Amino acid sequence: MRIRVGSSGARRVAARAVVTMALLFAIVAAVVACSPSDGASVTYPVGSIGPDRTVSPAVGLTRGQIAAALGDQSLVLTDTESPYRPPESAMLATAPRAVYQVTLPNDPQGGYIVVYEFTDASQAAMAAAEQQAYLATGPGRVQSPLGTVHVIRQVGPTVVYYSWLPGNGDDAGGKAIQAALETLGVGYVVPS
Repeated sequence: MRIRVGSSGARRVAARAVVTMALLFAIVAAVVACSPSDGASVTYPVGSIGPDRTVSPAVGLTRGQIAAALGDQSLVLTDTESPYRPPESAMLATAPRAVYQVTLPNDPQGGYIVVYEFTDASQAAMAAAEQQAYLATGPGRVQSPLGTVHVIRQVGPTVVYYSWLPGNGDDAGGKAIQAALETLGVGYVVPS
């Protein structure tokens, strides 16, 4: 014996199917949203926005080499109190760091040098190469004005990063900082 379902019964069955599918979709979307991602998203811990207050011996040694190289150019390196975050690849963005600033009378908002610390020289070399590649990509390029000069140096287990824009502020100071830093460690040239 067959029971005939009228058009209103068919509508109810169809409506239940749609509601069931919508609920199933919502549950799957919630599970996917809560699952961990293996993407390359970068978050910044609150404490890393400004300069580190505890400097490791490796960063201290690198700072000494930077200060000596800058001294040869008659430039002074200071610890900074200002928050500073340059364009960074994922490895640099998550590494412990210290921020310094070279005193430039004609560019008081410039002259920032960041020193990142890694567990060993091979990790630092990988991070420097990653930063070099990142700054040559679209996402890395749009974070700096066109013509920005990037200086990346690996000094033992640390990576030194400095950037400056010719024609903005103190060109002589920017060139002198670049020249001083290029005497340190191993360089990673970012194509313009």
